[in-house]
Amino acid sequence: MSGSEVLEEAFGRISDAVAQALDGLGAGQLAYRPTLPEGSGQAGNSVGWLIWHLIRVQDNHLADAAERNELWLTEGWAERFDLDLPREDTGYGHTSNDVDKVRVESSRQLVEYHSAVHARSMEFIRGLNETDLNRIVDASWDPPVTMRVRLVSVVEDCLQHAGQAAYLRGLLL
Repeated sequence: MSGSEVLEEAFGRISDAVAQALDGLGAGQLAYRPTLPEGSGQAGNSVGWLIWHLIRVQDNHLADAAERNELWLTEGWAERFDLDLPREDTGYGHTSNDVDKVRVESSRQLVEYHSAVHARSMEFIRGLNETDLNRIVDASWDPPVTMRVRLVSVVEDCLQHAGQAAYLRGLLL
């Protein structure tokens, strides 16, 4: 299996995990935030926020790697979600109040956005060869980050958030 074929498999698993975590959840379930330990005054992230965030990260990071614009910004997704957040927001560094601002109408809205991002990601990954995967995409790190490492990092982050969403789903059902 080539490096790009391994990445196709890994990104396919993100898509499966997103679909499973969202299956059949309504707006109230998507917004549910578990209470954190007493005295913290905060709640955990919601399924809706976790899935929205992982899609935003995938869209943002792959757009950067492919030197393209994010679908969120160019294909009307920011307008469809109409969140009370800066348009470019990906969820990184969100406060509890920011998490509350990520309200989605339905699981379908998230599935549709993820499907668009996933299709574009797969198109990009299928076009990569070993030279592309070894290209330095961020020289500010030591060692510098290659395309391969960046894409594995996106997979790791997305699967962790999908797992968190699956856990919350289990608490709800």
